[in-house]
Amino acid sequence: MKTAATRTYGKGPTGRRWKRFRRSRRGYYSLIIFLIFFVLSLFAEILSNDKPFLVVYEGELFFPLVIEYPETRFGGDFETETDYLDPFFLEMMERPGNKALFPPNRHSYNSINLDIDGPLPAPPSRQNLLGTDDRGRDVLARLVYGFRLSILFGLGLTLIGTLTGIVAGAVQGYFGGRVDLVCQRFIEIWGAMPELYLLIIFASIFQPSILLLLVLLSLFAWMGLSDYVRAEFLRGRNLEYVKAARALGVGNVTIMYRHLLPNSMTPVITFLPFRVSASILALTSLDFLGLGVPPSTPSLGELLAQGKANIDAWWLSLSTFFVLVGTLILLIFIGESLREVFDPRKK
Repeated sequence: MKTAATRTYGKGPTGRRWKRFRRSRRGYYSLIIFLIFFVLSLFAEILSNDKPFLVVYEGELFFPLVIEYPETRFGGDFETETDYLDPFFLEMMERPGNKALFPPNRHSYNSINLDIDGPLPAPPSRQNLLGTDDRGRDVLARLVYGFRLSILFGLGLTLIGTLTGIVAGAVQGYFGGRVDLVCQRFIEIWGAMPELYLLIIFASIFQPSILLLLVLLSLFAWMGLSDYVRAEFLRGRNLEYVKAARALGVGNVTIMYRHLLPNSMTPVITFLPFRVSASILALTSLDFLGLGVPPSTPSLGELLAQGKANIDAWWLSLSTFFVLVGTLILLIFIGESLREVFDPRKK
């Protein structure tokens, strides 16, 4: 026999919003497509790599993706790591009892195709489905790894900026008065600082890295969201249930976390996809200008810069353009659907 709690399970605000989101086919299918590509990119080493998953040699099993093996282990002459695309190794794998299982794309983001006879960048071919860049590296592999880097960076920057913005906006809106006044003046001064100039200065002082770029952008990523959270807390702090909680002796942190924060999450959730897309664009723009990740790191912005420097190599700009624009379109569709779902004017 079903209880009342069982009958109402899944029929609360969250369940109703999820059903409304599923009815928005554009956003729902965009979310599915985005998650599929993102999950696949997490296994980039398995999808695109110049090392095989498994090597069977003279009855023994080897796992090159995990362990480095010297060339002498497979009948070579040198103690350096095996080049698994070398004709000698491939010929050894054709002998009876030997076998090597390669990924679908036999190139990593930093592997160079030494068999190209023509000038670089090389156009698409059977060996490199989307061609190579100006150093002979496979474009498809760099797109797969660069897409993963962009999404992870966007999610990380969005997470840090969102948490910081929630805390800053909650403190301003709940306490108000002098606390709000001082914080607003600080935000005005901090927001007036030239972000690009600071990035140029720090890039010239420190060695470029993902962590440094994440920290620098996080210093400014929270300000836009804090205004929305502040407005929600200013509106909710004078409501009756908040006054009742104060009268009962409930602490400020408990009131902010349990009562005000859940009712202030609408702007936070609806802006998440847009903030992720803005973070991806920021990373791509900085990499395009040479202020982002180190040169050897796979990046969409670095590929766009190579496309600009090599106008005739249309495969560089075109493939990166489709990946970048497609990702941003999916995120925008998801954000628009979330905004419609959380719109209080629509039932």
